[in-house]
Amino acid sequence: MSNALAIAAVTAVLRDLLNDGVIDHDLSAAVGNVTVSTLPPDRIATGPQEDSRLNLFLYHVSPNAGWRNAAYPAYDSQGRRITNPPLALDLHYLLTAYASAEYHREILLGYGMQLLHETPILTRDAIRRSLAPVSPVSSAPLPTAMQALSAADLADQVELVKLSPESLNTEEMSRLWTAFQARYRPTAAYQASVVLIEARRPTRLSFPVRERRLYLFSLQQPVIEGVQAEAGEREPIVAGSRVTLRGARLRGADTRVRIGEEEITPAAADLSPDAITVALPAVLRAGVQGAQVVHQMLLGEPPLPHGGTASNVVAFLLRPSLGLIDFTRTSISGGRVTGDVEVEVDPPVGRSQRVVLFLNELGAPADRAPFGYSFPLPARNAPAAPETADAFIIRVSGVVPGTYLARLQVDGAESPLEVDVVEASPTFGRYVGPTVEIV
Repeated sequence: MSNALAIAAVTAVLRDLLNDGVIDHDLSAAVGNVTVSTLPPDRIATGPQEDSRLNLFLYHVSPNAGWRNAAYPAYDSQGRRITNPPLALDLHYLLTAYASAEYHREILLGYGMQLLHETPILTRDAIRRSLAPVSPVSSAPLPTAMQALSAADLADQVELVKLSPESLNTEEMSRLWTAFQARYRPTAAYQASVVLIEARRPTRLSFPVRERRLYLFSLQQPVIEGVQAEAGEREPIVAGSRVTLRGARLRGADTRVRIGEEEITPAAADLSPDAITVALPAVLRAGVQGAQVVHQMLLGEPPLPHGGTASNVVAFLLRPSLGLIDFTRTSISGGRVTGDVEVEVDPPVGRSQRVVLFLNELGAPADRAPFGYSFPLPARNAPAAPETADAFIIRVSGVVPGTYLARLQVDGAESPLEVDVVEASPTFGRYVGPTVEIV
């Protein structure tokens, strides 16, 4: 590939091509001494006595459409270069003829266009000849800028530079010469394509492929329609529960279940196309959790899991469970009690989770409605507070003595209540626990 000197190298080769053509066709006999230059039009002296000149001016550079999908240089995770895609450019030139005598401009432009027409491709030999570090005419060294262009490596790029005429209408040409702020002279437009500029930086290449393996998969998107406790749809999901994910296309070649941040591999006996049953990880916290099914693809020898398809994420509520509940009275005033309720909870509660204790009176007199209270646990975000806790002391106040159903709400998830299932019992079908005595 070429390097950053390639743009100037193309201009130098085209100038050398025109200069050789002027000499070979002995134009000096027809139009006098001819200069071949690559100057901007506004720097060329014009007027009644302007010199005979062919000027090749690079007025525009554009990305090459065929190579622009080669992407950009890429790096690995440690910042090391892994690819050197080339910068592919098209060069746009204006060939302009200058002369003071009648018809000389037309003669110069005609010979210049003929030379470029007969050289549609810049061959590697022509490029090396034009950019040789020693002048082909004499042993005198080339100018400093030309000596630098010999290192452009233009002759070594993978694609040859092709030269083709461009069609510019009078409006486009007028705009160009207005931008040049120069007097218009007979002009023809050309495009040189393509110049490939590539950095000379070391890259890390992967090892060559020794063996190819072809895998065919029918990718089916798993869909979860719902999550419920294994014991039944109406049963609460609590710590230690086994849950069942129901849906379609749930079983794959290698099936995983993600719950929260944890990934579980279900047992074969608990896996079917429309249902998967797994035990909840012990590290989950009470509150809203998400469940997702992931199908891995087994590739390689030996087969190893690779990323595949994933289902939708379905939310479910992991409810806390109350253990020991105890009340200690600290004072009583006006028939109302103040004290501390100590509760144990599973799973442990994080220090940033919101906790509220609800008390609902049991066995209230028939002449009034049962009392109900709620008491939030103070914030536990102090730096010294433990990350999790499985027991709390919650201060309650202004509570009428009696027996109360106790519920603990953690991030909106409430602990379940116990229901009397004994048909002969007078409280059959009612909530009977857990309870705490406020006395």
